[in-house]
Amino acid sequence: MESKAGPSCRLVFCLLISAAVLRPGLGWYTVNSAYGDTIIMPCLLEVPQNLMFGKWKYEKPDGSPVFIAFRSSTKKSVQYDDVPEYKDRLSLSENYTLSISNARISDEKRFVCMLVTEDNVFEAPTIVKVFKQPSKPEIVSKAPFLETEQLKKLGDCISKDSYPDGNITWYRSGKVLQPLEGVVVLIFKKQMDPVTQLYTMTSSLEYKATKTDIQMPFTCSVTYYGPSGQKTLQSEQAIFDIYYPTEQVTIQVLPSKNAIKEGDNITLTCLGNGNPPPEEFLFYLPGQPEGIRSSNTYTLTDVRRNATGDYKCSLIDKKSMIASTAITVHYLDLSLNPSGEVTKQIGDALPVSCTISASRNATVVWMKDNIRLRSRPSFSSLHYQDAGNYVCETALQEVEGLKKRESLTLIVEGKPQIKMTKKTDPSGLSKTIICHVEGFPKPAIQWTITGSGSVINQTEESPYINGRYYSKIIISPEENVTLTCTAENQLERTVNSLNVSANENREKVNDQAKLIVGIVVGLLLAALVAGVVYWLYMKKSK
Repeated sequence: MESKAGPSCRLVFCLLISAAVLRPGLGWYTVNSAYGDTIIMPCLLEVPQNLMFGKWKYEKPDGSPVFIAFRSSTKKSVQYDDVPEYKDRLSLSENYTLSISNARISDEKRFVCMLVTEDNVFEAPTIVKVFKQPSKPEIVSKAPFLETEQLKKLGDCISKDSYPDGNITWYRSGKVLQPLEGVVVLIFKKQMDPVTQLYTMTSSLEYKATKTDIQMPFTCSVTYYGPSGQKTLQSEQAIFDIYYPTEQVTIQVLPSKNAIKEGDNITLTCLGNGNPPPEEFLFYLPGQPEGIRSSNTYTLTDVRRNATGDYKCSLIDKKSMIASTAITVHYLDLSLNPSGEVTKQIGDALPVSCTISASRNATVVWMKDNIRLRSRPSFSSLHYQDAGNYVCETALQEVEGLKKRESLTLIVEGKPQIKMTKKTDPSGLSKTIICHVEGFPKPAIQWTITGSGSVINQTEESPYINGRYYSKIIISPEENVTLTCTAENQLERTVNSLNVSANENREKVNDQAKLIVGIVVGLLLAALVAGVVYWLYMKKSK
């Protein structure tokens, strides 16, 4: 056994040693694999007829071989060498294709397929390249805000677990950001995990913002190589708040400047167009050279007309940046002369004036007893109908709620004035006596018969209108009488009398009545006589 096996073992050993030196120029074959996938390496050799066995090895960096798999052509058996990093990861097929599961970065080596015959060793090298897609890039350590004209770190773009390492690019609104001194500063660094051999790439961006960067999206991308070539992954957008100094100050007034009236509260609001906007300002009131420090609002309460003027506000640290506005406090004064309750005598003259003082032209309306008058009332000689409640009302149409009104209650007094009239009924049987009375306060009317002093209570009165009314009685006197009408109010008692003659047709009427009675009595007697005669006749006939 020993003599037979000895020469054969020595021959194979010699062939393997010589194969390590003699490498046929079959060219380089590369297998690309994704990290974690299975690496499949076919043996790029034609299997010879007298093949004894096939082997796979890889080469260390110093060129020394490490055998990892063996397959006999006769026994069909497969043996895997005790190499820790490939334990349970290898598979060698009948056609000598080697598969390595769960590809790692450390698998990037030069592998060699060896087919051995009794008299020769054939080799076919394969280069393995492993690729790992990095994580989606992410912008981290983002600045809470950027400031114009200041170079400031915007953030870091980071992409992890890449192999080989990739490259990071920054974009502003989709356009590549190129380094520019004092404006765009890019700092790139990469780190390799010593265990996984995967790279983490980080790119820091320092950026000098302008107002054009407001609402502009910033993104970054990582460019890397995979089994099928170059690829790119994009990050999510990041939008930054841009701080910039105030360049203009404006002042606002509430309520609207056209509607401010005495008694209102005025709120001044000062605004700066910077970001963030200023929180404090100086407010300058009319006639006051020193500003009042306040927040962006300042309120004046219960303003008067003397508050009219120019109002200003400025930045605290830059007083030259100032805004101003003119405010008019509208006012409306009304003076009615006379006003209140006024009592005058009938026939008197009464001048009435309604004087208006206003911040602009005002409308004036006169009312009497809630009825609009066409013109201002004027009394050169008062009448009872002039009495009433007068109102002078004025308003500024453009200023809501600015109205004034004053009233005059005019009382026209007069002593009672009496005028008596009489009218005889067409039949001549009665007479109507009317006592017309003027006066205010309303006079009381009383009728009496002169001489007897009898009071007549059965009267008819008209309504009391404009200081006038009348009292009417109807009488049929049998003799001449004198009627007295007395009118009395708080001012005076006035008496007037009227003689009324007896009815002229009274005697004629009495005579006619007597005649009618005589005729009736005569007719009744005649009828009685006729009846007696008829009765005697009838009795005699029987």
